Amino acid sequence: QVQLVESGGGLVQAGGSLRLSCAASGSIVSINGMGWYRQAPGKQRELVATVTDAGSTNYAGSVKGRFTISRDNAKNTVFLQMNSLEPEDTAVYYCAVFRTIVVGVIGHRDYWGQGTQVTVSS
Repeated sequence: QVQLVESGGGLVQAGGSLRLSCAASGSIVSINGMGWYRQAPGKQRELVATVTDAGSTNYAGSVKGRFTISRDNAKNTVFLQMNSLEPEDTAVYYCAVFRTIVVGVIGHRDYWGQGTQVTVSS
């Protein structure tokens, strides 16, 4: 139905930057929200940032001012620019799309990617 392919994760030193990308593919009619979540070892998955199709954004307090989420609606792609990275940002980052309408599927659904590892060394 919908496949999400994430890229851009890796190992970076504290203070460095990474840019995550997530491309959604499939018979997509429309995507309402797109976002990034993360899960550190031993912790619950948490919101990082979301963006609506109208461009409204929402950020976790811990990343405000350091991370920027954006999307390319024509390419069904969402990005996360991460600056001033801290060791506490180390986690698996998951891409998600919300209230997605797909050809042949009744109603709207949410889909999640497989995750990409981000490791920030001190």
